[in-house]
Amino acid sequence: MAHLMLLFMFKCWSRKFALLMLPAVCFANNPSLAPFSEAEQGLLFTAKGSNTVGAQLLPGLAEDFLRAKGLVNVGRIPLAVENEVRIQGFLSTRPATQPLFVDIAAHGSSTGFVGLQDGSAQLAMASRPIKAAEAQTLGHLGDMTDFAAEKVVAIDGLAIIVHPKNPLEALTIKQVADIFTGKITNWQALGGRNEPIKVAARDENSGTWDTFKTLVLAKGATLAPGTQRFESNDQLAALVSAQPGAIGFVGLASVNRAKALRLNDEGTEPLAPSALSVATEDYILSRRLFLYKSPADSTTVIDEFIQFAQSAAGQARVKQVGYVSQHPRVVAADLEGVIHQDYLATVRDAERLSVNIRFKAGSAELDNKAKQDVQRLAQVLKDPAFAEKTPLLIGFGDAKGSDSRAKVLSKLRATRVKAALYELGVSTAPVAGFGAIMPVAATDKVRNQRVEIWLK
Repeated sequence: MAHLMLLFMFKCWSRKFALLMLPAVCFANNPSLAPFSEAEQGLLFTAKGSNTVGAQLLPGLAEDFLRAKGLVNVGRIPLAVENEVRIQGFLSTRPATQPLFVDIAAHGSSTGFVGLQDGSAQLAMASRPIKAAEAQTLGHLGDMTDFAAEKVVAIDGLAIIVHPKNPLEALTIKQVADIFTGKITNWQALGGRNEPIKVAARDENSGTWDTFKTLVLAKGATLAPGTQRFESNDQLAALVSAQPGAIGFVGLASVNRAKALRLNDEGTEPLAPSALSVATEDYILSRRLFLYKSPADSTTVIDEFIQFAQSAAGQARVKQVGYVSQHPRVVAADLEGVIHQDYLATVRDAERLSVNIRFKAGSAELDNKAKQDVQRLAQVLKDPAFAEKTPLLIGFGDAKGSDSRAKVLSKLRATRVKAALYELGVSTAPVAGFGAIMPVAATDKVRNQRVEIWLK
């Protein structure tokens, strides 16, 4: 009875839900941006915060944005303080023309929220979600967790790499942490050869190191004695490829000749670090990179910049820098190790899209990234290239007392995505819900509450 009531309630208000959930925001493939007017001059906006976002990604996006707005002679100027840069361009090549510019200060995520608080920044760059205390401090600006304030600009992912002849194929996150902190020092303890483990890591200034430290190591943990540190991903990967006992971590683009291991939480299926598993956030070492602004700030240039960063053109820059684009695309599905026959039968002869729809913690409401993703999906699926394809939505979740209840709730999530797409003019096939099978996380269980997108 409870299951029937859930479905009945959803049918009564799903249309209303979809209308309320999806703000009218354009995510054009190549947004048409009006040129700057002659009246514009000087500073356009200041961005402060994460070095992971601000070292290369935001400067690159700012350069592309200024060019898209018609500026010429666009370039970077290092400022007096390390990790601060100015991106500038000119309305014309006339000698008297004054530059228009964006200032970027990349000193850590927390400094971005301080910048919003004291008014020295209009955009905060963050490699983590805003903390409750930070949102409370910025409460005078509005709800900083709202869609109008929080924008996901890219997905970051790390690969754990070993020598190509290392017989190991997979590790748990705990095993990785134990290796890098020196608790496990020989591959034999993990079922490998009797060979000392040589640990390699990025240096302290690296955003890749910051990602690894955040997602793998306990707070305050220190690296194993004798760990070699590297300034670049490619240098680290070259060492690991050359030394049989070595292990390290790199961005996805730098695996090169090394072997990337599958990773998992205890009790979940190991996943390889692929463009698909990171883009869908199923891979355990994936994370979101954010931009935050005051939800009350309707400054045209800031809104245009965010729109550009979210577009296919902006996401191409994301990919070029080495992060994972959020622009939906058809990708090769990784079904290795999947044993659930009903699921395999459902996706047979279907193509996988590189996006999962996820929900707010403790809620069936689409999270802020999902609201963006649904609009991207709607635009992509209206492309003539997909005219003969029908979207298939497959829901998953956590155990909810019984298998049948878990399946109902997972199907309900898929139905909500179906309704949201319908409101944007996209029809889908009947949805499927598989409950708690194929979990991708043991501790961060919100990751399990997801809807996969396939094309039939």
